Amino acid sequence: MRSADRTTVPTEGLRRLADEETFGRFLARGTGPGPRAGLAPDRPGHHARRAARGGFWALGLAAWLVAALAVAAEPLPPLRWAADAEGGAPYVFRDPTAPGRHVGFEVDLAEALQEELGRRIEFVQYDFKSLVSGLKRGDFDFAMNGLEVTPDRLKAIRFSRPYYVYRLRLVVRQDEERFATLNQCKAVGGVVGTLEDTAAERLLDQLGVRKRIYDSQVEPYDDLEQRQVDAVLLDLPIADYYARQRPKLKYAEEPSARGFYAVAFRKDQEELASQFDAAIDRLWRSGRLQRIYQAWGLWNDDQQALSGAEGMADVLRESARQWTPARYLPLLLQGAWVTIEVSVLSMSVAIALGLPLALGRLFGPAPIRWLAAAYVEFFRGIPVLLLLYFLYYGLPAVSEYYGLAMDLKLAPLQAAVLGFGLNYAAYEAEIYRAGIGSIGVGQWEAAASLGMGPALAFRRIVLPQAIRVILPPMTNDFVALFKDTSIVSVIAVVELTKQYQILAKSSMKYLEIGLATAALYLVMSVPLGYLSRRLERRWGKGA
Repeated sequence: MRSADRTTVPTEGLRRLADEETFGRFLARGTGPGPRAGLAPDRPGHHARRAARGGFWALGLAAWLVAALAVAAEPLPPLRWAADAEGGAPYVFRDPTAPGRHVGFEVDLAEALQEELGRRIEFVQYDFKSLVSGLKRGDFDFAMNGLEVTPDRLKAIRFSRPYYVYRLRLVVRQDEERFATLNQCKAVGGVVGTLEDTAAERLLDQLGVRKRIYDSQVEPYDDLEQRQVDAVLLDLPIADYYARQRPKLKYAEEPSARGFYAVAFRKDQEELASQFDAAIDRLWRSGRLQRIYQAWGLWNDDQQALSGAEGMADVLRESARQWTPARYLPLLLQGAWVTIEVSVLSMSVAIALGLPLALGRLFGPAPIRWLAAAYVEFFRGIPVLLLLYFLYYGLPAVSEYYGLAMDLKLAPLQAAVLGFGLNYAAYEAEIYRAGIGSIGVGQWEAAASLGMGPALAFRRIVLPQAIRVILPPMTNDFVALFKDTSIVSVIAVVELTKQYQILAKSSMKYLEIGLATAALYLVMSVPLGYLSRRLERRWGKGA
């Protein structure tokens, strides 16, 4: 009985597997009746046991092969490609006919690389200024957004074989007769607009030309038309798309300072970068790269240099320099001075407007109270960034559109001071209103009993007492203003934070220069708190 059980059970189990053709043949060979020719008869159940063992081994092998094939057939995860669509044409930008998708010559290049690599590529929107830091942090797999191969970037990331050769293009106004070259522009003291952390900026620094830094590539040409700058120096693809079609602008000297765009990877992505190198080389040899550039009007004789480009050439190598404290501290101090200038002037405007607004809300007739309340609610309700954009870019457009005789164009510093002054005046008005309202009616009555009129009573009795209440929150606002001035870089004001960003990206010394920048902010803000506490102790019972 025991022997029969041992023979029958596995045999029946194997017969259930015999429905599959492969295992059916195996069982037919190993479990047929009778001894094989030339061999002695086996013990009872011997063939069944051998068949069972062989069947299970075959089953395990088949399962392993199926799993291996499944793993091999599983597609690789898509590669995440980061770029900034805000940069615009011709790199990556929204399709005006289908806003849900992106177009641009780099979009076409990404599609071609996707086919060459046999791996899907997904677009990730990322701020251009943070592409290098985001890549190092691992937020995406590679960056491709007109990134120029420069010495400081070479220290931090691994560049692929170059995929485009660019030159820098100087653009001036049609009526410009003072200069036609960068050296001539320097001689007449001209200001040249450019983008931050670009080859154009480094060239201007190398030549000692005055510059104005912008966050995007449209505003420099707008400012050039409005005579806010004297020229613009940017890459030729940008100039071709944003300057060539403007009747008020023209090209100056011939394109200069050749350089390369390349795909950026982390240092530990050597295998992936090598695959991209090979893919770009195949696209060049097949002529597809040329067809993409011709479709976007970007093909020129300079692209022939790609045939021999092996990766890390850098047209601006001569501008590489050692960033020591002796080099960057003076620039940080310049940025700190601009921060102080904007903060002090803006707070002066805020105080000058805030006190009348508070008095209007407290003591004015109904129309004045309504207007003061509307001012406070309006300027507290809109972002100061939007206000800066309107004052700097919107007002000149309004003046030009309506043909006003008055020129509404503001200089960057003027727009910054006015914008922050108008915004902070709303907050200061509420602080002053609360401080003045906290003084009891008895103080007014006592002043009146001494023969003082309302104005004299306010100046001599009420306001000095209210200052003790007003001073701490007003000081806090002043300190906050020092930090809020960092957003004025959107209208080409290079204050302390913007200067830090420029220097850190040029030198890759984020920590060292960041600590120096933080120290400067502390030097500017901590004494304000000390002064506030001292005035409180002097003028009354303060904290």
